[in-house]
Amino acid sequence: MNSGTGENAKLRSTVHLLNCSKRDCKMPFMFENLEVYQKSVDLAEEVIKLTDEFPKGYYFLTDQLNRASLSIATNIAEGNGRFTKKDRRNFFIIARGSVQECVPLLEIAKRKQLISDVNLSDLSNRLEVISKMISGLINGLEKKIK
Repeated sequence: MNSGTGENAKLRSTVHLLNCSKRDCKMPFMFENLEVYQKSVDLAEEVIKLTDEFPKGYYFLTDQLNRASLSIATNIAEGNGRFTKKDRRNFFIIARGSVQECVPLLEIAKRKQLISDVNLSDLSNRLEVISKMISGLINGLEKKIK
């Protein structure tokens, strides 16, 4: 992560507060400031956009790919809502597993010519970054657990 990440999150929170009145706007959940969460939501949105173009007959692949990509962000969010470090770690491990699940699904989509080489490469690179970031979350918790 770059050194400006914390500053960017603070800036986003400040801008968020400036654009809201007290009645109609809430402070974001803490996990929403995590770069890995934001990247995983962006990835899921991109996957949904791509799978919307899949022809009929590939519902099984569309559904599984959408579920796996959404599972990354949702497990990061759910893990951050847990009270114990052990519970948090478990959800982060599930999120990392969902990253791994996306890889063969994207490869199949490429082999069936549903996505391009460029799409596969871009999404694979993004998945690798997200996986490393989740591993960092897990490793940080493991140090605190011991």
